[in-house]
Amino acid sequence: MSGEQATKSYVLKLTCPDDLGVMAKITGHLYQHGAFIINARHYADPEKLLFNMRIEFDDRQLTCSAEKFEQDFAAFAESMQMTYQLRCAKQRPKIVIMVSRDDHCLHLLLNKWQSGVLKADISAIVSNHQSARKIAEFYGIDFHYLPVDKTNKPEQEARLWQLFSDYQADLLVLARYMQILSDDLCQKLHGRAINIHHSFLPGFKGAKPYQQAHDRGVKIIGATAHYVTEDLDEGPIIVQEVKSVDHATTVRDMIEIGHDIEATALARAVRWHIEDRILLNGHRTVVL
Repeated sequence: MSGEQATKSYVLKLTCPDDLGVMAKITGHLYQHGAFIINARHYADPEKLLFNMRIEFDDRQLTCSAEKFEQDFAAFAESMQMTYQLRCAKQRPKIVIMVSRDDHCLHLLLNKWQSGVLKADISAIVSNHQSARKIAEFYGIDFHYLPVDKTNKPEQEARLWQLFSDYQADLLVLARYMQILSDDLCQKLHGRAINIHHSFLPGFKGAKPYQQAHDRGVKIIGATAHYVTEDLDEGPIIVQEVKSVDHATTVRDMIEIGHDIEATALARAVRWHIEDRILLNGHRTVVL
């Protein structure tokens, strides 16, 4: 490429059947096209015999146009039975955040977004309560109020899906959104919706997990960020955070401690997702 053109960086993540020399084939293909590898990580699953890889490269020595590179890589991927995602690093993912009354996770996400840690565009905040409106207005983000009850849930979910589509969003973040999404919507959002559960899953599912944990006398409490699936709180786990507690820790203490680790876990999961570090491997995730 011409030295006068600005260098562009790309992120490639991929999964393919594992075999002898698979890494050499992939990096060799990039080398043949002049892709300058900046960073690379991989994981070979010994049980499923799947090869997972994340590569950052730039086009400083690319021997063809970006369009030609993408065409050639698509053909190469097909020959390798590969699923992959290739994104220009400057292309910022678009996020829609959903929240109910508890806004501690929302605040940390917005703080990290405003400070540039989360390299994404937050397109909108959606809530079934009005309390988040002022937060959205403070940050200059669109706010949509979608109250939900037993009579209007299908209609409101349809509106949510329309909003998500209209914004051309890449990720839906449930930042303590306390409504259960329908199976249909979960399927539409497969791999594109992250939830934070205020518990160290698989323990203490459902409502009031801190009360459950206190009643059981646990010595650690935790929070789990996971992808949303039709099975409540059963989606592939991305991040888990824990904190030690003891017999003197009250339910109120647990809730306050939990708020901190919930926000931290969710923010980390969102960052990993938008940086294309997560690969779905059946019911598990590989983070590279």
